Amino acid sequence: MPINQNRNNNNKTQIDTNYAHLQPQAVELEKVVLGALMIDTDAFSVVSEMLKPQTFYDPRHQKIYEAIQTMNMEERPVDIMTVTDELTKMGAIEKIGGAGYLMEISSQVASAAHIEYHARILAQKYLQRQLIHYAGDIETQAYDEGVDVDELMQHAEGELFQLSQGNMKQDYTQIDPVIKDAVDILQRAAQNKGGLTGIPTGYQQMDDMTSGWQPSDLVIIAGRPAMGKTSFALSIAKNVAVDHGVPIGFFSLEMNNVQLVNRLISNVCEISGKKILNGQLDPSEWERLDKKIRSLTGAPIYIDDTPGLSVFELRTKARRLVREKGVKLLMIDYLQLMNANGMKFGSRQEEVSTISRSLKGLAKELNIPVLALSQLSRNVENREGLEGKRPQLSDLRESGAIEQDADMVLFVHRPEYYHIYQDEKGNDLHGMAQIIIAKHRKGATGDVLLNFRGEFTRFQDPTDSYTPVQEGGEIMGSKMNGVAAEGMIASGAIPPPPMTGPDGPLPF
Repeated sequence: MPINQNRNNNNKTQIDTNYAHLQPQAVELEKVVLGALMIDTDAFSVVSEMLKPQTFYDPRHQKIYEAIQTMNMEERPVDIMTVTDELTKMGAIEKIGGAGYLMEISSQVASAAHIEYHARILAQKYLQRQLIHYAGDIETQAYDEGVDVDELMQHAEGELFQLSQGNMKQDYTQIDPVIKDAVDILQRAAQNKGGLTGIPTGYQQMDDMTSGWQPSDLVIIAGRPAMGKTSFALSIAKNVAVDHGVPIGFFSLEMNNVQLVNRLISNVCEISGKKILNGQLDPSEWERLDKKIRSLTGAPIYIDDTPGLSVFELRTKARRLVREKGVKLLMIDYLQLMNANGMKFGSRQEEVSTISRSLKGLAKELNIPVLALSQLSRNVENREGLEGKRPQLSDLRESGAIEQDADMVLFVHRPEYYHIYQDEKGNDLHGMAQIIIAKHRKGATGDVLLNFRGEFTRFQDPTDSYTPVQEGGEIMGSKMNGVAAEGMIASGAIPPPPMTGPDGPLPF
């Protein structure tokens, strides 16, 4: 038999009929806390973040605390007489037992010395009651044969997520230990010749601008379809996990795990995606596959291809990956395919905002970078010219909250796709991609020019040299002009631009 639920905490006694006892409560402590609030004008500021009217078990105490809360918000004096007057205005003085009950409460406490300790106990009791309500609600619906189990799971996750979010309180920290942490990070960075404080991106100029993927950062990698977002994400995954041995978790909502691994094989073994698909490899390619695939074998890459992944499932899976596999970076392909089932929203924009906020919260909780791919709106296609086709932060699809929550926003942009073969500085853009750092909370913004090998689903540095960054994120000088690029291709220093097959551009 399910628990009798009383979510509004009215005058009915809340009894768990399974175990025949009252729900978690501390009524005497409630009296002590309320008494302290009426004799000490500073006491409310100590407990205001912990206590709400519904935190109190006794309905009378809920009304009294509501009155005290209102008076403090309006900066009115709080004592027995003023609280009595406020409850009278609220029409609740008789419901709480009259002025005599307030006198009884205040007589039980001499000071507010231990009010914070007592308030924490009340908050814990309230959380226990919430969990009982939550469990009872899920139990009742689980017995209902007409309820879809998958929907119930999503509802359960959403309810528990809201419950955990509402009770996650971060206390303040005195600055000294934070200074120590900051200096420790600075000293470790000083010992690293590259100045990296995070996980290497695998790209020299990007590492210079970002100092690597930073702990607790939410990084959004956005672009229009066919720009190569997934190829860029896989190139990062290869750089991080294969080249540097850093464990990563890759959540693929768009492709299954075999498709994803096929693209990784193409990237690492330098075999075109088309040949990986049809198996028509020549002897030299089979030999290269046999030799280079060994670097992928045993790589700390953990793939999850659950379709329609909810943000609540992601949190559970991510915590497990960090705990059991030591994962240091999470990648999600892509944000708009996620959902927040179990919660009610007025629009898709609100849902995407919740997902974005949750991803940022996950990055902070696990203290690792979270890289999430995102689609851009069609506004880019409607603009003309070199600058018109360049993505902007306002192009982020479905929610401005993505821009606000992200610590860094990168756009993957290939001007060649729009038949633009030269930038404003005269750089040859054949086979090149611009990684536009449009937002960067901790450093410079600007462009990173990479070579795009579409047939191998790979982004790579075009040369060992790179362009320094001025203060404010302005890029100095030109990256590489067309003549220089042709010379480096001829010398073998960089690979040639991607080729076009009889059916159009080769897959990437």
